[in-house]
Amino acid sequence: MPKNGLLQALDELLEHDSRYDREAYLFLKEALEFTVKQKRKTRTNEVSHVTPAELIDGVRLYALREFGPMVPTVLDYWGVKTCGDVGEMVFNLIHAGVFGKNDTDSIEDFQNGFDFHAAFVEPFLPSTKCSSGEPKSSDRPVA
Repeated sequence: MPKNGLLQALDELLEHDSRYDREAYLFLKEALEFTVKQKRKTRTNEVSHVTPAELIDGVRLYALREFGPMVPTVLDYWGVKTCGDVGEMVFNLIHAGVFGKNDTDSIEDFQNGFDFHAAFVEPFLPSTKCSSGEPKSSDRPVA
């Protein structure tokens, strides 16, 4: 879909459903493109349909790559708090004619994705143990 067509589709979509920011939809389209490129690297040049599970993982990887430790802040600002939200956005784009789907794809496929805290916060938490397994001196209580 040409960029102008996408923007027009987003304008119409946002008039009916404003739960998610326009930038979230543009990010989702970029994450889909990223996922397709990743599939091409690991398979033949022929890319079949991207499954919901592949797209969810692509969203996770692309978000971490683009925003690092700011992912939770950015996604929350856009209204995206769970993989279920990603599914809602995908199906909004399907209904707007931007994305396509197979007969077997359903919005429920997005409900059991990853935990946002585990995926986007935990990787950036400081380690509380030294490599020896002992707590760091700064973690020990002061006597």
